[in-house]
Order: sequence, then C-alpha cells, then structure tokens
Amino acid sequence: MNNKYKILLIEDEENIRKFVTALLEVHGYQVLTAKTAEGGISMFSSYLPDLVILDLGLPDKDGTECLQEIRKSFTTPCIVLSARSGEADKVEALDMGANDYVTKPFGSAELLARVRGLLRTNSPRAKEGKLPEGKFETGELVMDYDARKVFLSGAEIHLTQTEFNIVALLSAHFGKVLTYSTIIREIWGYSDMGSIKKLQVNMANIRRKLGIKPGDDRFISNELGVGYRMHADGE
Repeated sequence: MNNKYKILLIEDEENIRKFVTALLEVHGYQVLTAKTAEGGISMFSSYLPDLVILDLGLPDKDGTECLQEIRKSFTTPCIVLSARSGEADKVEALDMGANDYVTKPFGSAELLARVRGLLRTNSPRAKEGKLPEGKFETGELVMDYDARKVFLSGAEIHLTQTEFNIVALLSAHFGKVLTYSTIIREIWGYSDMGSIKKLQVNMANIRRKLGIKPGDDRFISNELGVGYRMHADGE
C-alpha cells in the first residue's frame, strides 16, 4: 500500500514522535517530523503536506500559535494530538481551525481512522470536485463555494474549514434534513463516541457566527434526535 500522502507530525516527545511516525509509515504514508512550532512551520512551508498532526505543548511556543500561522494562508487539515483533555481546550483548538482533536493516550486504530477520514474529506486532493461550484444564496446568506467564503448581509463571516464544510453540505441539500450520522460521515469520514458532541460544538459555533440566537431556527434548524436542515430565512 502506497498512498503517497505527506503527513507533517509536529511533536516534541521523542517516544510519541517515533511511535506515530512508524505507525503512519507502515500504512504507506510519507511522514515529515518537527520538534518545535518554528520547525513545524518551516517544514510546512517547504513541503506543503496533505495533513498536519500537531501537539499543543511544544517547547518554543504553544501549538495553537503554529495552527494560527498555518491558517493564515492554508486550509490543510490538522489533527491536534494533546494531553489536554478539557472541553475548553478542545473548543479553542477547533475554533482556531483544527479539524479534529485526539487526546493522549490514544489508540493506533483510532488515530489511523481519523487520518483516513480527514484525508478522504478535507485534503486538497479530496476536495477536487467534491463541493458545488459557484454561489449559493438564501435571503441575506451567500456562500461562495469556489472562494470558500460566507457572507451575511454583505459582511464576510469567518468560518473554520470544518464549519464551512458543514454549512456547504447543508446548503447542497437545501430543505432536506441530514441526519447526524450522515453529516458526521461526510465531514469526518468516521464515527466514534464523541462524534455527535463534536458536531454540536461546531454547529454551536456556526450558529453564533451567523448571529442565530438560542431557540431561533434562522437558516439552520435542529430536528431534535434526527439531524440538521438548512432552509429559507424565516421559514
């Protein structure tokens, strides 16, 4: 098996770095490694990997700063691999642009599943032809699929890559209820015990950024126990 995907691993703990590198290489991935945030940013700029696995507790600066630097110009999928297990840490990383969050210690099968899922649905190669082209409009909400931008009343709404993919998926099925499992499968490519919570966190961020108040179903409604549906404003 040789899928030729390049994965950049930014991790300062030598035992974890060696373990993850060996795990990924056995499964056919090309692995680049860095021990610091600055080294990771340099490696990223030089090799433009298909996916980044990033530790938060790096020796020179916090991993979130590395993530922010990457997100200034690139939408490359990123998995945060961290010992920080608090919900606030996870929400902060996801809101800054991480696509997924894996807590240490982790299982080999779990990490591989998350890598496969992100490469399948979020890598630049996977995106070719995946989303609709052109623009989508409903009321004051406009999505530019090609530029991957969202506007509300003419003002740009800054969504993370994952948040954009969720809104784009809902808009592509406008008026139809998409089940939680369908959205999770299309966005992350796998399901685990935390999948619905992860979807809810992203959806809460989307609703907040679109100015949707609690209890209001503007643009996106939650069909309790079933899934989400995008509809015309005021419907």
